Formats: sequence, C-alpha cells, structure tokens
Amino acid sequence: MSDNIGTIIMKKRKQLGYTQQKIADCLNVSFQAVSKWENGTAYPDISLLPQLAHILGTTTDTLLGYSAAPVTDYEKRYGNEAYYWGLQPNELCYEIMKIKPPVKPYRVLEIGCGEGKDAVFLAKNGYLVTAFDAAQTGIDKARSLAKRHGVQIDFFQADVLDYRPDTSFDIVFSSGVLHYIPRKLRGEVISSLKEHTTAGGIHAVNVFVDKPFIDPAPDREPIEVERGSWRSGELQGLYHDWLFHAGDEIIFDCDSGGVPHQHCMDILIAEKMDVKPGRV
Repeated sequence: MSDNIGTIIMKKRKQLGYTQQKIADCLNVSFQAVSKWENGTAYPDISLLPQLAHILGTTTDTLLGYSAAPVTDYEKRYGNEAYYWGLQPNELCYEIMKIKPPVKPYRVLEIGCGEGKDAVFLAKNGYLVTAFDAAQTGIDKARSLAKRHGVQIDFFQADVLDYRPDTSFDIVFSSGVLHYIPRKLRGEVISSLKEHTTAGGIHAVNVFVDKPFIDPAPDREPIEVERGSWRSGELQGLYHDWLFHAGDEIIFDCDSGGVPHQHCMDILIAEKMDVKPGRV
C-alpha cells in the first residue's frame, strides 16, 4: 500500500466534514483504528477499502495513491464554471415521476450523474438519491449544486465498469453513460443492477446506438469505439424478463460542446415484476 494512504484518508474526511468517529461507525471499527490509519501507524484492512472509498467519495486507486488517467475526458469538460449539460432536468426524470411518483422516499441510484443536475432535481422532489460519476470534477460541482439547493445526496466517485451495488434501490436511472460498457461486460453489469432492484422497482436508462446514416458526434471519444457500439434493440434484450413502460428509439439534435450534431438513442423504462411460483 502507498505510504500516504493515511494522509489521503484524513484529507478526504476533512473535506467532507466527517469526524473519525463517523468513519469508524460506518465501517464498524473503532475511532482509534481510524486515527492509526491517519497517523500512519496502521493500515485499513484491504477488505474495507471499497467501502471506505465509497464513504469518502473517491476510488480505491486514489486511496492507495495512484493517479490513474481519467476514464473519459469529462474531467476537462466539467472544469469550467458553466455546467456542460446545462441545468434543465433530463426528460427521463419526468417519466420517473409519472411512473413512480414520490409518494414515499423511494431510493434512487443515478449512474453517471455528471455535474448533478438530475440527482438534485430528483432529491428536491422527495427521492432519496445516491449518485456517482467517474469524473471527480463533476462530483465536486454536483455537491456544490446540492448544497445550493439544500438537498442531501450521497455522491461518490466510481467507474461504471467497477461499480456493483451492495444494497437495493427502487429506481435506477442512467442517461448517456451505459454506452461506455464494453460488449463483453454489458450482461454482467445490467444483471447486477437488476438483482439489486426491489420488486416493483424501475430502471430508466438509455444508450447511444450507431446508425450508418448519422455522422459520429464531434465530441465522441475513441474509448467508445474501442468498447463496441450498441446495436438497436440490444438494451431492450437485456430486460426481456421485465415489464416495459417505454422502449423507444429516437434521433435527436444536440449541441453539447457548442457543435450542432445528431444522435440516435434507445430509451427504455422497465419494471421488475414479481416472478410467479414455478416460473424462472
């Protein structure tokens, strides 16, 4: 392990305003253990690192002192004061509210929250929101936005390729992110998310799909090409055992990054139903 792991833990903890006791309570260890980590006389058990990283809103690589290259170039895109995607909620947020109105504090997981506009919108409307993104600059801006609007959201940094939920959610929401998943991992990632969704819960997700008659977006990243394009209907196939509320394919105009272009996107809203006895 890196010699400065204790310094990193202390810095992240103080940035979040957490006490050593709070970290200890979350991990079911003593505050003395946390103190020893921070002063360098002991290291956290390796099995605690994923949970510790989650609590501190960072990654295990960062805790261990590695400065890995960002998965995408969104660190740069989110580096300005302006909000790259604006502040208007995604249309899927309104669809979520129609199908699963906040009559109680439903638990929402947003995958790839960017700068937080949708997470904040949902939290303001009464949902309990957990949200993550690969870009730390986006997470930082998301936390600032949540603070401005007076809502509590569990933001943390993670890569969709690595993240697997350890608790269940009522709603999983993701827009413009799942296309980063390589073809060989798509079934595994979606299966994990489905497994950690409550009965009656919904997924509201979309993916970009390639069409030969639409030029590639000017801000498309090489990594998207490397990991394999999504095909029309591929997303829906991964949810063949769920109830569809919407399963559309649209072509729309976009000017993200200031350059007008078009996208083709498959959009899916599906509900997890109780399985009848004797049915698989």
